[in-house]
Amino acid sequence: MQNLFARFVRDESGATAIEYGLIAALIAVVIITALTTIGANLNTVFGKVSAQLK
Repeated sequence: MQNLFARFVRDESGATAIEYGLIAALIAVVIITALTTIGANLNTVFGKVSAQLK
């Protein structure tokens, strides 16, 4: 049983997958934040253009 636990503690293969998952989640959050900001800015610009055309 101690041998199994020692092998589990030394095994780092799962840590790499978790790190890649965290990096992917962080990138997704950055992309969503950027698109939300750009969308709000575009909405403002198109609102001004629409107001000028009326």
